[in-house]
Amino acid sequence: MLTAGGGGRDRAVGPQRGAGGAGETDEPARVLDLEDLDDEADVDTLRRSREIAAALSIPRPPRDADMRRGFGDLASVPYRGTADDIDLDATLDNIAGKHVPETADVVVRERARTRRSVVLLVDVSGSMRGERVRSAAATVGALAAELSREHLAVVAFWSDAAVLAPLGRPVAGDEILELLVRVPARGLTNVELPLRVAREQLARVPAGQGRVLLLSDCVHNAGPDPRPAAAALPRLDVLLDTTGEKDVDLGRDLARHGRGRLETVRTYRDIAPALSRILAP
Repeated sequence: MLTAGGGGRDRAVGPQRGAGGAGETDEPARVLDLEDLDDEADVDTLRRSREIAAALSIPRPPRDADMRRGFGDLASVPYRGTADDIDLDATLDNIAGKHVPETADVVVRERARTRRSVVLLVDVSGSMRGERVRSAAATVGALAAELSREHLAVVAFWSDAAVLAPLGRPVAGDEILELLVRVPARGLTNVELPLRVAREQLARVPAGQGRVLLLSDCVHNAGPDPRPAAAALPRLDVLLDTTGEKDVDLGRDLARHGRGRLETVRTYRDIAPALSRILAP
């Protein structure tokens, strides 16, 4: 049974928020088309969101560390002046019988960078104004810049969900922000639905290259328990919004079931460093 709670959020009667309980309702969950969004975005909200997104970037590790610790599997490649882990067996094979070895004969082991596929799930239940929309804008802006040559999908959710940018289809961060601000604010929060949508988006992506990032307060009060859906993902990291009501226990459970990290964020300024820790090699 559900009753209206304070702060514009519906609250489940039963398991206490913070106990990680899974609220359930009989309301069917749907994945809406973009045509179901509001016709126009709030001008002031969109302007401020764009300013924040443009100013945010993810701190990168030092250059030498980045070269040694790329993404992907280790591979033996000719020395290019950027690695110091020599593949001794391959190098000895190359220089055997040569009086004067060449630089190209030296073989080193480097991590071959693989293209990542990230699905961002943004909680838009309740009010998409104030600090909540600023954090969402910062996340979209930082990820769009970081993954400019990789794959990013964005899903907004409340009791239903909408795929704002499907995986594999290039969409500018500015366009995603406009769609995000056009999502009509709703009350209930179904965390399980977007996790299933994310799994569908990653269905054709190798497990080692796909991951999901959830930005939410994790106050789940509609739909089934989201923990099994989290466990079915290749990796789930949680950015827990602590600006208001929150369920830290459920956020921690989701990250644990999804073999990822939990990072708490209170303002949009917390987003970039949290993402840097989550996306670190």
